[in-house]
Amino acid sequence: MAKPDILLVGPYPEWDLVELEAQYNVLKLYEAEDRDAFVRDHAQGIRAIATRGELGASADLIGRLPKLEVVSVYGVGYDAVDLDACRARGIRVTNTPDVLTNDVADLGVAMMLVQSRGMIGAETWVKDGSWVEKGLYPLKRRVWGRKAGVLGLGRIGFEVAKRLKGFDMDIAYSDVAEKPHGEGMTFVADPVELARRSDFLFVTLAASAATRHIVSKDVIAALGPEGMLINISRASNIDEEALLEALESGALGSAALDVFEAEPKLDPRFLKLDNVLVQPHHASGTIETRKAMGRLVRDNLAAHFAGAALPTPVV
Repeated sequence: MAKPDILLVGPYPEWDLVELEAQYNVLKLYEAEDRDAFVRDHAQGIRAIATRGELGASADLIGRLPKLEVVSVYGVGYDAVDLDACRARGIRVTNTPDVLTNDVADLGVAMMLVQSRGMIGAETWVKDGSWVEKGLYPLKRRVWGRKAGVLGLGRIGFEVAKRLKGFDMDIAYSDVAEKPHGEGMTFVADPVELARRSDFLFVTLAASAATRHIVSKDVIAALGPEGMLINISRASNIDEEALLEALESGALGSAALDVFEAEPKLDPRFLKLDNVLVQPHHASGTIETRKAMGRLVRDNLAAHFAGAALPTPVV
């Protein structure tokens, strides 16, 4: 029996590619010189899309694949997949939640520590001879005992909050409603008010049309010149222009960011700022987690083609 055709939108780690190619005819869209022609030439056979969270699957791509049955996302975010187009045709969508939660939370807390204590600059201070020539490194701000806000108390937000408790922090959160797992934290419905009471504001909510720019100019202003914004969710959750203006003017103290609009070609204004820590969208970037994510992508595809229940369905 012929292997099903699947369209691989962007590269996966080699260990996943080997496993996929053992079970499927993997068509690598990212290697095609003419992607439109590539899709046109293979459209009639493609039954599945394997993609990454930031790459997704557009309505145009979905519409060009008449035999498409399932879209399997390597990542927890699926906002780049046109769910309406999938629902209209009964196309299933899956993602890889849970397996990356703890690594993403770890990186968020690590970014808070690195930025608050100025660790990147401190390393440079040692390596460029400033310690010898200029003496002690400029004083930075503590983390323990201060106020943290978590915008979105889902899986990742909850794990961030758990870690912050270890620093004896006063923790509050915003979500659509109070959460039963928010015990010991203060619920603040309004993101502006959450920002106003926070020294550190973690953005951990899923991205959607409803959350676009939820971290608005007003939220950023409320966080203020002593506050820090940490984003380990999606870039669309933040008004990036308002963020840049606040960082440049000093209206916001600092930021630690793992995601950006138009990444990897982020706005060059970020690179000129000394009050922002930038990371290359790698919150889930550990060997252990990426292997678990790839396994879950394959498990979802295998279940679909076997007619079994999908392990982690979105649609």
